[in-house]
Amino acid sequence: MTSQLKTLFLLALLTGLMLLLGQAAGGKTGLVIALVLALVMNFVSYWYSDKIVLSMYSARELGPADAPWLHAIVAELAQAGGIPKPRICVIPQAAPNAFATGRNPENAVVAVTEGIMRALSPEELRGVLAHEVAHIANRDILIQSVAAVLGAAIMSIAHMLQWGAMFGGRRDDREGGGLSALALALIAPLAAMLIQMAISRSREYLADETGARLSGRPLDLASALARLDAASRQIPLEGNPVAENMFIVNPFSAGGFSSLFSTHPPMAERIERLRALARRQGA
Repeated sequence: MTSQLKTLFLLALLTGLMLLLGQAAGGKTGLVIALVLALVMNFVSYWYSDKIVLSMYSARELGPADAPWLHAIVAELAQAGGIPKPRICVIPQAAPNAFATGRNPENAVVAVTEGIMRALSPEELRGVLAHEVAHIANRDILIQSVAAVLGAAIMSIAHMLQWGAMFGGRRDDREGGGLSALALALIAPLAAMLIQMAISRSREYLADETGARLSGRPLDLASALARLDAASRQIPLEGNPVAENMFIVNPFSAGGFSSLFSTHPPMAERIERLRALARRQGA
């Protein structure tokens, strides 16, 4: 199965989860409502997912006069990647992180937190920006944004269904509700997270490699990843965890057993791959 087909299949699974939750909540009527909602969410995700995700984190756009050096770096990397220069937004949070969003390279945005501009050296920040520009050049950003919006919808429906199943009284399972509805409401968010994880992990490896080639300095990105990984454990990001797959490092990382369910590949492996690429370039 090609990467594109695999991604479409996984997005179809996310949509299917919404339909199952709708059926559990209201039987046939709930299924129809969920179907309409899924169609609307997919349409909205395509056209407005970037605005939705940016609003989740209160991001504001930075003009060239606000940060000329940042715009110069992004313009250089975008030219190397053969794409239009994306807009730049800043997230008013101390947690150091970054992501890219938008439905295509012509409507792309690179978002950075205030914390990342303080935490990294200029060379490390350039490596991070190269990673995000690589996501845009590789056409990852629409898929990641749609997955985040669908995941948020599933979480919301599941929470409503949990409250309804627990306090709305027991109903015939054929018409939705009851213990089966409660079980599905508990399982669906986990399933959505696993699907987002499968979509995200392979794209992160590719963005690391592409970004390192765009910048020409794989070790700068490797150093940035190590610094960001350590900082994210001390300064967690405030926001909706359903969009964690979009960030360069997991902003809600806790390590240990929970790392098995992370939307991001193991950090040690990402860093080692970049070091191996640097060795090959040096040779």
